[in-house]
This record gives sequence, structure tokens and C-alpha cells, in this order.
Amino acid sequence: MNAGGESRFLGRILAHFGPDAMLGAIDNAAINAAAAALYPGAANATINRQLITPISAVVNMAAAEGLADPRRFKRRKGDPHRTRWLTPAEAEALIAAAPAHILPALGFMLGGGCRCSEALGIDMKDFYPATAQAWLPDTKNGHPRMISLPRRAFDLVRAQPLPDLGPLCRTPRGAPYVLRANGGGQISAAFAQARAAAGLGPDVTPHVLRHTWATWYYAQTKDFGGLLDLGGWQKADMAQRYRKIAPANLAAQLFDLGWDFTALGDRAGLGDHARAKAPPLRLVT
Repeated sequence: MNAGGESRFLGRILAHFGPDAMLGAIDNAAINAAAAALYPGAANATINRQLITPISAVVNMAAAEGLADPRRFKRRKGDPHRTRWLTPAEAEALIAAAPAHILPALGFMLGGGCRCSEALGIDMKDFYPATAQAWLPDTKNGHPRMISLPRRAFDLVRAQPLPDLGPLCRTPRGAPYVLRANGGGQISAAFAQARAAAGLGPDVTPHVLRHTWATWYYAQTKDFGGLLDLGGWQKADMAQRYRKIAPANLAAQLFDLGWDFTALGDRAGLGDHARAKAPPLRLVT
């Protein structure tokens, strides 16, 4: 944690094992006992993410420093149910019901594959209206990337007047969001309000929009390399988890509602639209 590692789930783990526990004593049996105590009834994916992954990270770091023996822990098999993603009609219902101040974030998530915290943190200096692109210097996995938006998403991002400086996404009062590690909860109330108004269930979370983007993008482009690059995944198996099996007519449904992932960034048909609305050049010091 002091070295800058992810600390979100380690507090409960440290409290469970206590200050005198040695890494060498933590084996698969100890992890199973911790899972039963800390996350009774939790899904396998939750146990993998919130227990096994943090413990593995600590052991790997210690092993790299010669303080422990390297080892691998047995992960739980993935749950059989299919992860939620939105149909184009569901997404449009969510957009129609959303408060105006979260439309830019929805545009970045649905059209650019951003995590919620990434969308809320996009700064005006890293947003390029002329090419419908945004640079993400700080991402969850530490690998910066450029995202490119289709026209429909670009219109959502520009649904509100853009600030001259600072974060593009703002609260209803026009203030920047206070970003937190693994954030996204800053828009949870507004998102839940829109979700309920759109007739969607609680299984639709902001992160579902990243799954939705991956499914939509691949359905129209069949470009797996582009999916990896734009989504910021370093491993193909992770991108595969986000790209869901979709009906054969999904691409056509998207085209009908204005979502065209075959034309991104400067190919998104912005034309005079971008030039007319683009802010003048300004000096940033």
C-alpha cells in the first residue's frame, strides 16, 4: 500500500489475518477460510477480485523483493451467468432519462469504452473536439490510451457547454468531480435515477456501459485489435470477457439509432458540426 499498490480491499484482509500473520502461512485453505468469513455468499468473481487478487499482488511484490516464495493461488471459476450489457434501445432509454450533467460521461462510456472514473477525469486539455478524441493519461492499469468517439457519443459529450479549462464532466453545480481510486460513485445517484426512469434493473451499473461498448464496437467492426487498443486491455482474454455474444442484427440496430463504430474520431462525419462548435484556441499555462 505504501508503494502505491491498490489498497481498496486490503484493509479487510489485513484485519482478518491480523498483524502477526506471515505470508508463508497463507495458502489456498487460508484463503477459503477468509472468503467464508469476509464474503459469505459472494459470487466467485467477487472473491477473485476482492480477496485472491489483492493477496496475490502482495505475495508477488514480496517475492520480487526476496521476502517470500512465489506462489499461485487457485482462483474461483467464473460464474455461469452472462454479464449484462445494454441493447441500443435500452441505452437510448437511459440517455433520454439521464440528467443533463451526466450526458458527457455517458457519451465517453458508451462511445469510448471509458471506465466511469476515467470519463469523469477527462480534462479539456486532453479533449480534441476537431477529431472527437480524448487522451486518458491516468488509467486503471497504468497504460495511457487515446479513445475515439462515434458521432452519437460526440454529440452527448457536447450536449452541455464545455468548460474552458479543467475537467470536462461536471456536477449539477458546475464543479469538477472529486475523483477517488476505483471511483465512479460520484454519479451513482443520478445514474440510478435515470436507470429507474428508463425501466432498467439494478444490474445495470455504470461499469455495464464498458461491457456494452466492447460488445457494440466488435459487433460492427469485427476488429479485435482495435478493441484491445481502444479499450486499453493488455491481454486478449480480458477483452474477451467484455465482448459479449450478441444477436446477428446488433450492428444494424446500432446504425439505425445513429451509433456507427466503423467511423470514429475524425472519420465520424463531424464536418461543419465540429468546426462550428469547437472552442477557439487558447493559451494554457
